[in-house]
Amino acid sequence: MIRKVRELIRKHAEKPVRELDPRTQKIVDFCNKYALILQFIACFLLYFVIEWLHRKSFGQTVRYFDERTKVYLYNTMLIYTTMLPAFMFRRRFFVRFLIGLFWLILGIANGIVLAGRVTPLTGPDMSTVSEAMAVVTKYVSETGLILIVAGLIAAALLLIFLLFKAPVYRGKRNFKIIVPGILVGILAFSGLTRLLLHARQLSSYFGNIAFAYQDYGFPYCLGVTLFQTGIDEPDNYSEELIDEIMNEVGDTGETIKDDFPNIIVVQLESFFDNTDVKWLNFSDDPLPNWHELSSQYSSGFYQVPTVGAGTVNTEFETLTGMSLRYFGPGEYPYKGVLKKEACESAPFVLADLGYSSHAVHNNYATFYSRKTVYANLGFNDFTSNEYMSDQDQVNEIGWMRDECLIPYIGDALDATENQDFVTVISVQGHGAYPTEDVIEEPAITVTGAATAEKTSQWEYYTNQIHEMDRFVKDLIEYVDDRGEPSIILFYGDHLPTMGLTDDDLKKGTTYQTSYLMWDNLGLKRKRKDICAYQAMAELFKKVGIHEGTIFNFHQSMQQNELYLYDLQTLQYDILYGEKYVYGQSMPYSKRVMAMGVKPIVLDSVEKVNDHTYYIHGSNFTQSSRLTVNDEYYETSFISDDTLLVTGVTLENGDWINVGQLSNSGSGKILSHTNTIVYGIGTPTVPGSAGEMLQMNPDGTQNDNGQTADAGNADGNQTTDAGNSDGNQTADTGDVNEDKTADAGNNNEN
Repeated sequence: MIRKVRELIRKHAEKPVRELDPRTQKIVDFCNKYALILQFIACFLLYFVIEWLHRKSFGQTVRYFDERTKVYLYNTMLIYTTMLPAFMFRRRFFVRFLIGLFWLILGIANGIVLAGRVTPLTGPDMSTVSEAMAVVTKYVSETGLILIVAGLIAAALLLIFLLFKAPVYRGKRNFKIIVPGILVGILAFSGLTRLLLHARQLSSYFGNIAFAYQDYGFPYCLGVTLFQTGIDEPDNYSEELIDEIMNEVGDTGETIKDDFPNIIVVQLESFFDNTDVKWLNFSDDPLPNWHELSSQYSSGFYQVPTVGAGTVNTEFETLTGMSLRYFGPGEYPYKGVLKKEACESAPFVLADLGYSSHAVHNNYATFYSRKTVYANLGFNDFTSNEYMSDQDQVNEIGWMRDECLIPYIGDALDATENQDFVTVISVQGHGAYPTEDVIEEPAITVTGAATAEKTSQWEYYTNQIHEMDRFVKDLIEYVDDRGEPSIILFYGDHLPTMGLTDDDLKKGTTYQTSYLMWDNLGLKRKRKDICAYQAMAELFKKVGIHEGTIFNFHQSMQQNELYLYDLQTLQYDILYGEKYVYGQSMPYSKRVMAMGVKPIVLDSVEKVNDHTYYIHGSNFTQSSRLTVNDEYYETSFISDDTLLVTGVTLENGDWINVGQLSNSGSGKILSHTNTIVYGIGTPTVPGSAGEMLQMNPDGTQNDNGQTADAGNADGNQTTDAGNSDGNQTADTGDVNEDKTADAGNNNEN
């Protein structure tokens, strides 16, 4: 195909150059003569459209140009500089159009992202296509999707047309002038960047990424978030500096390794005390349980690194004790370093004390790469909504209700006889919040918002957190009734996407949510404001745990004048440096992690007729799909032990298992059950369960009860559920960096 295109272009290039009529030739000569000026004007107008898409207001875009003229012209020059290489080509018009179209598509994508969240399009957002598609399908209507597809097709057709019909430069190309000229332009732009940074017209640190895009423009901010990632190496970084810091940490106390409590950490989506909004009025207290519990147990403000979005960054700080302030603007460690490297975290530290760690989340597994990252954070298993049979229990805009989480938290606590660490990530409070009334009989009515649309949004949000407040109470009662020593940390991940400012709040800032620590240990109540990266150290200290490099650091160094600088140094050393703090050898490695705390098991297949079958087993969910010879089929969920599949004909010798289909829309299977071979032994009889023998990949019968996974995404097979290597092997527990498996669910990445 590529060869044919090249041949077509070559033949087109060899055609005699068509003479232009004098009038057209005059226009072309003028454009060539003033190409640099005309290119600037085109970039100026293109950037105006991009900012218009970002601000969603023509008037605000004009105001931005008027108030931030230097920054506007700088971003124009950024786009202009990316177009300079066009002068190296004869089809200059086509190359400029192609580059301009690329920028326009980025601007449109940014507008789509802002339709569903506060934070604009960032570099990390561009790293995962599947998540980008999930955002589009979640926040764009069917009509919008059709328009997007139609626009992309039209753009492709226009590109093909321009490739052959656009004006071609006929003059002599002097590369001795063009190439140095382009380099001078790039260097000049680099100098302009430094000049504006020095003059504080621009900034490389974004305290609030949404505000930064408003102040510094979309192209510049996107570039910063794309290229400025990781943690900069601190001044004087050395093994001696790390030793000096650890000597100052000293002894934080002895951990008494006896009778540890269960530890549950619950991150509540977009949760904060909205009675702190000055101008909102409520028909009743939206958070009665939260307010009562906060007066009885340790509580306070919870300083988070984000507003309106970026859930996983608050989650990252809480689980690792590391601060986001030292990473690049808009960076998500879950999409970067933690996809590749294991990292010291609460699960790893607690494992040394005998804890098992479980993650529970009522959204899909691959969102923010959690399926990969949780293994690198040391979790033993991860129960996402694909492994929940309550997927139909959703709120008015389709998010699973948090009340559904309680049984799965219970399953995690029942998974082992020892103490458990359970991280719970809720989703019910997620936006986008509807601008019209969608709740027929709201428990709480709201007044005071500026418009009817805002009132509808606040009333919807208030009723969601009112239900979440009840979930908090119900979870506490459930855990307390179990009679096991336990402590639960509840906190909000960020404020909702409502455009709040500090001036709208009676107290606190937009970077402060609320937290409370409930326990049945008789711990003394303390009113204290904490940062998310200090929370786990605070909790550990309450229950007498003094373990972990970062957590011990927080417990002893918060009053030290070099506290934040030393924290940056430790973070750099652990994630990007020489790991001097560990003796230059990372003690943690990716854990073999099960998908679902309870294994999904395939027992038998019951034939109804030639094209219809019942699938029998245990722990099935709405995401379960019958998989035959590595191909999955649409499957109806009947109950947690029965599935129904129609429109398929099974043949003797078919390899059959049940796979969990990702709810992200990617079409990927997350894990498989044990595999059975259809029709071996007693033939199936309509209305009865046929005999299914578990077989090894070499064709021998599996008599020892181990599963045989025939459904690895890479097409290879493994003979043990604990083995997810990319090659055929029989070594239990062997796992590569992309596959994790345990508890009978063979994991697929």
